[in-house]
Amino acid sequence: MLSPSKSAIVLALVGAQFFAPKAAVVRDHDVHQDVLNTVAHFRREDPEIARFFDKSVAYAVLPTVGKGAVGVGGAYGTGELIENGDAIGKVTMTQVTAGVALGGQTYSEIIFFESKAALDAFKKGETSFAAQTSAVALKSGAAKDAKYKEGIAIFSDPKEGLMAEASVGGQKFTFKKY
Repeated sequence: MLSPSKSAIVLALVGAQFFAPKAAVVRDHDVHQDVLNTVAHFRREDPEIARFFDKSVAYAVLPTVGKGAVGVGGAYGTGELIENGDAIGKVTMTQVTAGVALGGQTYSEIIFFESKAALDAFKKGETSFAAQTSAVALKSGAAKDAKYKEGIAIFSDPKEGLMAEASVGGQKFTFKKY
């Protein structure tokens, strides 16, 4: 029998798969093209975001993150880390939350790194965000006033679904060099 904490994690991951729209499933061979399409979409939606692409030492692109919950929630997404214009490795994000939550959604996320120190911490797996860490919602002009916080700026763009939550937890990232 699973312990209560392991049961919660299993339930969260099953919930994420059940509630996230099927578009959340991305085949590995499609990831790079999805990353390029996501970057182009973010640039089109808010031309002000160009300063983050131009000035950051690197950025992680998660084209589709699937998130779902029934009380306990989970999210999962994969993408790439771009440094000096090249995809240098695979990024995976996992999230487990607990609280009052119901629904499912997909979204895209780009994380910009202002400094080599912030990037190095990310590569070592030392970067995680609270579930409610502020991400700037992608819309025209939103990037104009956006700022880095502790060397990181996060932008997200909802795709599909609806989620209602008041939960605690966090995003955890892993990086694997190509």
